[in-house]
Amino acid sequence: MSTLLTCKALGKAFGAQDLFHNVSFTVAAGERIGIIGPNGSGKSTLLKIVCGLEEADSGEVVPRKFLRLGYLSQEDVFAPQQSVFAALMAAAAELDLDDGARVSRVRALLGRGGFVDEEMAVADLSGGGRKRLAILRVMLAEPDVLVLDEPTNHLDIEGILWLEGMLASASAFLLVSHDRHFLENCCNRIIELSSVYPEGTLQVAGGYSRFLEVREEFLTGQLQEEDRLANRARREIEWLRRGPKARATKAKYRIDEAYRLTDELAAVKARNRALSEVQLDFEATGRKTKKLLEAVGLAKSYGDRVLFSGLDLTLSPGLRLGLVGRNGCGKSTLMGIIAAAGGEGELCADEGTIRVADNVKIVSFEQDRRSLDPSLTLRRALAPDGDGVVFAGRSLHVVSWAKKFLFRPDQLETPVGRLSGGEQARILLAALMRRPADILLLDEPTNDLDIPSLDVLESALVEFPGALVLVTHDRFLLDRVCHRLIGFGGTNGVGWYADYRQWLDDLPPAEEKSESRPRSGERRAATTATKPKGRLSYMDQRDYDTIEERIALAEERVAALEGEMQLPEVVADAARVARCWQELEEARAAVENLYRRWEELEAKKGEPGG
Repeated sequence: MSTLLTCKALGKAFGAQDLFHNVSFTVAAGERIGIIGPNGSGKSTLLKIVCGLEEADSGEVVPRKFLRLGYLSQEDVFAPQQSVFAALMAAAAELDLDDGARVSRVRALLGRGGFVDEEMAVADLSGGGRKRLAILRVMLAEPDVLVLDEPTNHLDIEGILWLEGMLASASAFLLVSHDRHFLENCCNRIIELSSVYPEGTLQVAGGYSRFLEVREEFLTGQLQEEDRLANRARREIEWLRRGPKARATKAKYRIDEAYRLTDELAAVKARNRALSEVQLDFEATGRKTKKLLEAVGLAKSYGDRVLFSGLDLTLSPGLRLGLVGRNGCGKSTLMGIIAAAGGEGELCADEGTIRVADNVKIVSFEQDRRSLDPSLTLRRALAPDGDGVVFAGRSLHVVSWAKKFLFRPDQLETPVGRLSGGEQARILLAALMRRPADILLLDEPTNDLDIPSLDVLESALVEFPGALVLVTHDRFLLDRVCHRLIGFGGTNGVGWYADYRQWLDDLPPAEEKSESRPRSGERRAATTATKPKGRLSYMDQRDYDTIEERIALAEERVAALEGEMQLPEVVADAARVARCWQELEEARAAVENLYRRWEELEAKKGEPGG
């Protein structure tokens, strides 16, 4: 594989805080690299340095000549009144294409993104729609390396699966994500930034599951190394403490070795202590009531749009219920109706009844964080009533309480508005833990949380003895925590499902396009003469619906490069010939991969019951 980008000994600090140091890695053609690490470890900063948007304090980034990078930030910037077509055309104006080719590429991408109405204003898009549009804008230039910062943010499960399909055709990418299923499905290399490692990173070839295996082996070995060094250091220190006469008979190197051992032990100890985790423990009231809440025939509409109707729901202690569906389908509305039944809010159902047990305590987590005052200090946000909090019947000083959520004492006077998204999410979780609950309503609690915090959150939710209603697009969290799901948008509207896969399979198939793109080449004509009518899984069906268009675009790319190779100015330039040849080989390989995938999907559709 040819090397596209090399990062050498990168280091970055903000004030006295070191984000990372001596970070080195390469990005080669075909590599799909996931960057993970705790909040504050510098993942987003590293991506900006790679793209030349920020300067490193030390080290350098060496890209291949003529390398094209495409960068997706966490926050997208669009003119609100622009149409989705105009937004992409504005970006396409920078491409070296004629007007017809620009329009063709933009419309093809909008089709792949699921934008049926190209005149829809950006302001009318949901958060997930804006994220899709931002991803398409980055892919418009067909970069050699995609650099994506939290690309799954704001995407629902369908959107994440769509993104996985889009990335399947990328030549190489480097991305930051906390979505563990996404990392497993898309990445063939994982790099973790963390002070727990001697070099500041752990780099593992393979998916996320392979990374977890290697990480566990390393951390176990490092803990054993601490024990081994502690035993050796203890012996050497005992020797140093003996009288001058005994020490004089020993070689000087023995004294130097004793001091070296103590320094090495201190360094290993510091790295092992960096493994601190958020301490989450949701407090229940201990109520034994079998039915905490019972809803019958719930319905809610906005204008002519019905979100749900005829919904029956019973919440009992120990039930862990997940809500899944497209953005805007009514999940948060249902949560608001349940919260209002317990006295939190005023949202009511249009039809149906809700009965709650006497004095039921319902506690909600808001995904929009509207309860956070950005001008408050961290100290006051964590402990509103003084310098301490009462948790599980005992008093804790604010410093101790802050440490449970991985906040340093020197951060306590920092305004909340200056904290990261992950740190703000931990403040809300801390407030949640102070309130004993019978029913926990968590609306997107995973946004901005790092993977270690997600692991602890999962464990806390599994151990919570009350009823839990959870809205999340994190498939790993759904699999581990929830017993059952209510899915929106299925063949019968709203229904009950065993897991998110069953819900995906029950979603109505994507609508057929009224017009199909003309295709050239005998191979495609033979391949697509007859399309079997078997049933594919949801993910395969989405792939199948767009692969014809992707093949056409890939073949256009090959034809364009073949034409470029014939140009006199290219033939006369050895460097350009080499670059074009490399790109042509990669483009041809992409076409072959797409045809193999096409044939695989055709075979699946032809299988009995497939």
